[in-house]
Amino acid sequence: MKTQFGQAWDLLFDPPIAHRGLWNADGAPENSLAAFQLACEAGYSIELDVHLSADGEAVVHHDYSLRRMTGLEGKIADYTADDLGRMKLKDTEEVIPTLLETLALIGHRAMVHVELKTPFGQVGPLEQRVHDILIDHNGPVCVIGFNPYSHAWFAERFPGVLRGLDSWSWSDEQPHLSKEQRRAFARLEHVTIACPHFLAMSTDTVSDPKVAAYREKGMPVVTWTVRDPAVWETVKPHCDNFIFEGFKA
Repeated sequence: MKTQFGQAWDLLFDPPIAHRGLWNADGAPENSLAAFQLACEAGYSIELDVHLSADGEAVVHHDYSLRRMTGLEGKIADYTADDLGRMKLKDTEEVIPTLLETLALIGHRAMVHVELKTPFGQVGPLEQRVHDILIDHNGPVCVIGFNPYSHAWFAERFPGVLRGLDSWSWSDEQPHLSKEQRRAFARLEHVTIACPHFLAMSTDTVSDPKVAAYREKGMPVVTWTVRDPAVWETVKPHCDNFIFEGFKA
């Protein structure tokens, strides 16, 4: 056990992690305070996403664009936190919350996986704001994300923050990465850049022998996103916990 992380390390392994909270299409929308409240009541850990608003606040939302969840044009980064806090999610009364508001609601009731949606080439401002919030949070927490340089930023400045590197096949076209970078990331060569404490792998890559090698060396592995209990039965020999949505784990 990595005792420097306390309860957060133990909670990596159990309970399962509700993807963007415990949301559903007919109820609480994803990444909403209502979805996080439901996850806490059900006893799950929580995964959520954060971006930086125009005025430098960490706000909870998955997409860079507002259109899918609010029907509005523009990007998260175009608006202040106050502006975003008035935008309704999916025709509900729920709005885009700040990370500060979210962690105040959750408290110590759930482990929170904070996914940093830092674009490549923009590491620093979001990481600093998230850290400034986390140091006052009294519940178990870790930071996750796909950008290895975001993890390296934390590793250098605040190594006591538990970190999990998200990864997948990197087979799609990624305009911010060269073909060589995508291939290197798919081979997990960016683990040496990120220096993570655990890996968060997509369900289609979690059984990769390279992942197994890290796990055998003591690095836990979480898989995402499980949308069917049958998928969990297939992948669970290869990992230690899972991020789920669309059913009760």
